Amino acid sequence: MIAGLVTGLALLATVPQHPPAPGGAAPIVVRGETVHTLHGAALTPGVVVVQQGKIIAVGRAADVVVPAGARELTAKVVTPGLIDAHATVGLSGLLNVPHDQDQLERSNAMQPELRALDAFNPRDELVAWVRSFGVTTVHTGHGPGALISGQTMAIKTHGRSVEQDVVRPLVMVAVTLGDGGHGDGGKAPGTRAKAVAMLREQLLATQAYVVKRGKDAAAAVDLGHETLAKVLAGEVPLLITAHRAYDLASALRVADEFGVRVVLDGAAEAYLMLPQLLLAKVVVLPHPAMARTGGELANGTMRLPALLHEAGVPFALQSGYESYVPKTRVVLLEAAVAVGRGLPAEVALRALTIDAARLCGIDGRTGSIAVGKDADLALYDGDPFEYTTHCLGTVIDGVPYLDSPR
Repeated sequence: MIAGLVTGLALLATVPQHPPAPGGAAPIVVRGETVHTLHGAALTPGVVVVQQGKIIAVGRAADVVVPAGARELTAKVVTPGLIDAHATVGLSGLLNVPHDQDQLERSNAMQPELRALDAFNPRDELVAWVRSFGVTTVHTGHGPGALISGQTMAIKTHGRSVEQDVVRPLVMVAVTLGDGGHGDGGKAPGTRAKAVAMLREQLLATQAYVVKRGKDAAAAVDLGHETLAKVLAGEVPLLITAHRAYDLASALRVADEFGVRVVLDGAAEAYLMLPQLLLAKVVVLPHPAMARTGGELANGTMRLPALLHEAGVPFALQSGYESYVPKTRVVLLEAAVAVGRGLPAEVALRALTIDAARLCGIDGRTGSIAVGKDADLALYDGDPFEYTTHCLGTVIDGVPYLDSPR
């Protein structure tokens, strides 16, 4: 461990923490005693060669020709850059004051037209903070708390600008069923039945809107219906935050009625309906392992990822959202707890990388270490799921970010 820290500190002295542009002309060689590519067995030792922001070679150290003049980075363990499968980072900010809390707009119960990219602050300190643990991409956006709170997107954690860093501007549309989606002060929806009815009415209205626009291209454009039209067309799934089994069942009924894709977020009581989830072919984002088990999460369990895996239900891992400081968790630490509660480490790593990338529709660019993919890497001085391990830094699109080891 000490040797790894010394290596990391030496790198800090030679590499700027915030280079001006991705993928410089000089190649970068990343050496790892163990390199997890997510394509077959780990390479021990392995080498990854990076140029112009892309991976141009990867293999066992003895088999890869290292370009002359390349900058070298070393670590005990190298993994693909981690992907947080659901967060609000960049919308919920470090200061936790009204002006940096843009994850939820309360003026209307249903606002699918709200774009995540219009609220994301790439320079919020929490973006750099999660990056320092190996997170190179976040699926982030509007959080739970309204029936339809808005859109989500996938974005790199460079911290430059939305235009430079966004990978996919619209990934999902966020919906909340159960207690969290109820209106305050007598505002609708006030009950579960009302919430589901309002959601169904909105989808039916979108179906009518699509027919109308198909007949009359000059008909007025409605941004909310335009967004939900993508949901009905199967291009974008609904990200439904629900915890209790009967709320999860309501989500499955809506999915079946309208033929839409659904991703279940939180799903504290998912273990009560594993056969139904498997039959419905939905993906689950289990609540963070360290989420406080109260209210709707009263029956939550740190073993949920392991239970989903054992049942064959597809899932990815998330940092999620909770309405207390700092509102942004570290998905690596949540995964480590899940591993300690029975989730195999290799499954956890897939859930943090290639499985999350597939869920977000960005696996053609990131999520594994392969020639032609974005050079997104995480460097550790030991087992990433061991609490004494430090992240020495990350590489995003070929740009090294070598922060203080965490």
